[in-house]
Amino acid sequence: MIRVTLPQHLRELAHVKSEIVLEVSGTPTQNRVLDALESAYPMLRGTVRDPATMRRRPYIRFFACEEDLSNIDLEALLPAAVANGSEPLRIVGAMAGG
Repeated sequence: MIRVTLPQHLRELAHVKSEIVLEVSGTPTQNRVLDALESAYPMLRGTVRDPATMRRRPYIRFFACEEDLSNIDLEALLPAAVANGSEPLRIVGAMAGG
């Protein structure tokens, strides 16, 4: 089981609290977590990653174990603490402006 936290606007869209738990089959990677997320919450399809390219949307970031995982390969293994459920994968909406 993988724990995932979502930004407020996605929590409201999915009608969930701050943290959700997902069953991820196979090796835990960001793509597999996102597949499980979109399967469990179809209203989130296209909000975290582009459905055509399957890449992370520009203003969405991934964090776990105090590390920014946003620019690593989506097929790279998640940290062990995320894979075993002791730490959540945090999906964060980035801010921009000046």
